[in-house]
Amino acid sequence: MREVFAKISPDLPQPVVVVQHMPPGFTEEFAKSLDRICPLDVKEAAEGDVIRPGRILIAPGDRHIEVEKRPLGAVAHLTEDPPMNGHRPSADVLFASVARAYGNRAMGVIMTGMGRDGAREIGSIFREGGITLGQDEASCVVYGMPKVAFELGHLTQQVSLGDMADTISRLGKQYS
Repeated sequence: MREVFAKISPDLPQPVVVVQHMPPGFTEEFAKSLDRICPLDVKEAAEGDVIRPGRILIAPGDRHIEVEKRPLGAVAHLTEDPPMNGHRPSADVLFASVARAYGNRAMGVIMTGMGRDGAREIGSIFREGGITLGQDEASCVVYGMPKVAFELGHLTQQVSLGDMADTISRLGKQYS
């Protein structure tokens, strides 16, 4: 994630919401460390945070994050609902809410990691006509979650880690 966010375009027209499987207490410092190297504002999400361009929200450890689109914008909701796929936060919870809120105007990205979290519900974004990217096998430390998403047919494209920031930035600008 550090490599991607260090190279992300400062003009990315979409907001970014991230689930990283980390325990409580680690995500705040993780967000601060990303904020130091990223051209966008990065922070650990809080209940009701506005989801807006130029900002990256990181789900706090042990809290699911969901996106709610309202007439004047979108906000983040944090819940303590039971873990999904053994995780809280869960990428599947986030992706399902993004698909509901943004439909074919959404982009989902699934990167290296063990298990299958995110692989099913990134398919919701895909089925709505959104863009879905998965990190390719060659650049993954663990080709688990992106592999399952690919095998399920839920990815628009597989992308190497080195090309991920440019791909996200280019597609974000192209479809804004």
